[in-house]
Parts: sequence; C-alpha cells; structure tokens
Amino acid sequence: MEKLIFDYSNEGKKGVSLPQEKSLKQASEILPKELLRVKDPALPEVSESEVVRHFTRLSSLNHHVDQGFYPLGSCTMKYNPKINDVLASLPGLLSINPNQDDDTVQGALQIMYELEQFLAELTGMKAVTLQPAAGSHGEFVGVAIMRKYHESKGEKRKYVLIPDSAHGTNPSSVTSCGFKTIALKSNEKGCVDLNDLEEKMTDEVAGLMLTNPNTLGIFEEEVEKIAEIVHKYDGLMYMDGANMNALFGIAKQADMGFDISHMNLHKTFSTPHGGGGPGSGPVAVVEKLEKFLPVPRVIKVNDKYKMSSEFENSLGRVLGSYGNFSVMVRAYVYIKMLGSDGLEAVSRNAILNANYLKHEISKRYDVPYNSQCMHEFVASGENHKKEHNVKTLDIAKRLLDYGVHAPTIYFPLIVHEAIMIEPTETESKETLDEFISIMNKIDDEINEHPELVQSAPYNTPVRRINEVKANKELNVRWKPE
Repeated sequence: MEKLIFDYSNEGKKGVSLPQEKSLKQASEILPKELLRVKDPALPEVSESEVVRHFTRLSSLNHHVDQGFYPLGSCTMKYNPKINDVLASLPGLLSINPNQDDDTVQGALQIMYELEQFLAELTGMKAVTLQPAAGSHGEFVGVAIMRKYHESKGEKRKYVLIPDSAHGTNPSSVTSCGFKTIALKSNEKGCVDLNDLEEKMTDEVAGLMLTNPNTLGIFEEEVEKIAEIVHKYDGLMYMDGANMNALFGIAKQADMGFDISHMNLHKTFSTPHGGGGPGSGPVAVVEKLEKFLPVPRVIKVNDKYKMSSEFENSLGRVLGSYGNFSVMVRAYVYIKMLGSDGLEAVSRNAILNANYLKHEISKRYDVPYNSQCMHEFVASGENHKKEHNVKTLDIAKRLLDYGVHAPTIYFPLIVHEAIMIEPTETESKETLDEFISIMNKIDDEINEHPELVQSAPYNTPVRRINEVKANKELNVRWKPE
C-alpha cells in the first residue's frame, strides 16, 4: 500500500527553488489584496525524487488499457498507438498558443482543417466544428444548433425526444438548452418503438436524439423510417456518436437521415480518456445547418489557413481556444495511418470481437436482447442475483482480482443488473478467450461459493469500500495534525 505524500513530508525539505531576483515582482504587488492568502497552504515538504517515486508507484497501482483488458461498454477504451503521443508532442504542435497570429501556426490550422474534412467524409455531413471539449459538450452544441435552427424560422419548440436507453448526458444537454425531454419506449428488440414515436412526434418537438448503434449495441434497423417521421414535422435528427466505433466505412450518419452528429475523438479515434480526460467532441452538420456552427472556424484562402469569425448566423464561440488540440492531432494521425480501408477494418473487427464474446458469454450469462450486436452487447447478472444473491457489482469486483477492468455495470437502465461489454477491435482472440475463461470461472464460483464473490476483490490495492458511505460522506481534504 502506498502512503500519502504527506507521510513523506519533513520540515525543511525542498523539491524546487524559485529565483529570488529583486527585479521580480512579488505576488502582493500583482494580485488584489482580497485574493492573497492569509497563511501558507498546507503542502507537503518533500524532495523531487520522493515526488517522482510516489506518483510512479501510484501509477502502477491503477489499471489502464496498456496494462490489461479494459472492456468498458459505451466508452471504447481501446489501445492508443504510441505514434499518436510522439507526434502530438512535437514542439511545433505542443508549444503553440491559440492567441498566436495565424501565420505562425499554419501547420496546426492545416491539421484542423483537414481533420474537419475527414470527419465530414466519414459522417457524410457538410461541415464540422472541432471546438467542443467533450462528448457532452458536443451534445450541448448540437442541441443548441437545433434550437437556433427553429428560432431562425420564428419557432420556439418545447421538446426533444430521447429513447429510454439513451446516455444520461442526453437529457442533461436537452435541459441545458432550454428544452424538455420526452422519453421514447424501446420495443422487444431493444430499438425505438415506432408507434410510440408516431404518437409523441408533433410540431412542438424540435427533434430526436438517437444513439446508433444504441446503448444495447444494436443497430436501429428502422432508422430511415424514424427519420421520416421526425422530418415530417421539420424536426431534426441528432445522432449521439458515442458508438461510432462500429460505423467506419459501413454506414454514414447523413445517409441514415441524421442532420447533426457529435463524435468522440477521445473514444472512437483512439485517444485514451481514463481519469476523466482529455476529451474532444466535434459536431458535424448537414448543409442547411452549417451557418449555425460555432466560430471561429478554420477557412482556407488560396494556400493559407486562417481562423475566421465572419459568420453572422453562428452560435458564437463555445470554447476559449481551438478546442482540445492535442486530441485532434492524435485523431488526425490515427485517420492518416489507417486510411479508408483501415478504418473499415476497425469497425468490422470491433463487430466481430463483440459478437464472438456475446456468443460465448451468453452460454453462462443472460443476454436479454440477444440478436446480432455491433461493437458491444449487454449481458445481465439478474439470474445470479435471484439464485445466489450475487449482484452484478459483485461480479465486477471479482473481475478485478483476475486483472481485468470491470465492464460498465447497471447501464443501460432498461436491462436489470446490466453488464455492458465492449471488447474493441484492438484485442486479440487470445485476450477474448482469457476473458471468457475468467467469466466462466466466476460463474463457477457463484454456483459453488457465492460468498467468495460477494466479498471481492481480494488482490487490489484497496479492498471493497462502503460506496453508500463514500457517496454520502465524501471527504477529499487532507487536514494536517
């Protein structure tokens, strides 16, 4: 067990020295008096080597995609090619500032411009903005464009339709943009119930937010019919692009009838996003919505690139800089390295891996919507709970003992005791077979010694915590003695 960094602290130790030149102004000369500290912050006094060793030891305790299998459903935690990191770290890309003159960042602007073209081609859309800083931010921008479109026609629509299996950020984005959510039912196949859609789609509905493939990993086979119903009332079709890992080279959003779509560069395009970041959520739109995209936008004038804000119908700026530029560089490298054939292979391998896993896992675990899936599927631990009082949470904790990161659990909500598994295209058959073997072992343990699984994990740096207590009595502050 690694100690707190404060436990290495001894008075008088220093890990850094700052210049003491008289020409440098003191903080008290620069900052307003009300922002100055009354007393020094309670920071640990440690050497540089102690800091490095402490955080290196901590990093080795955390499971990550470079260490082992990470089948986190709906999150696409796939391998990040190291060439991405190398090229994103080039000084000419790493050390630039968004306030620099356009002439001094032509390479960066060219990357952004070409990346927008690539994403437009992959989605079939007319134009793309790279500004949104995450998938949820992309959703907000997309729904704001939806609102702007209707307002430009003098309409103030009230509602947005969202399936009951949607990502939780969807209703949040809708509310943030001033709309109210209307939930759509799923049918027995796990897809949108067309009868419910017909009943709820009116001229007060601004549009429909649809994840495709949906959060069950199932492709909405009637998506063209869905778009027809929504468009009949001049509603807009928004695609939550969180699951695009199954679509490259196979299907395009525009061809399905979508008008707006965000994408997750930090998932689909290989940038790792464990620990909450970094993210990037570009938004693609059809031609009639292009004028509403945020500014500034990268444009090409003759052979030069520039940032332009000369778009009078724009939403305006939605982020204080270019966007999360390093994530864009990684996505750009990923696309250039793979090419169109490689991207299609990504999707086909992701689909193959998911269906292979589903077929094998379903021999021991219930899969409520057991049709052909796309890049992920949702199993259920409900039978184990009913027969042995072992919950999905217990299964997830036991997986940690075998060196596997737990899948997403308890989502989507329409599956009881859900276990949402996404293997991604970067995992080998040997890795998948090992995971299947581990899931089978856990099933055996549940049948023979359920109490063993109920108390897992045993081999992790931290044993099972009281999650209710942790949520209700969260304390992240260290207080010195």
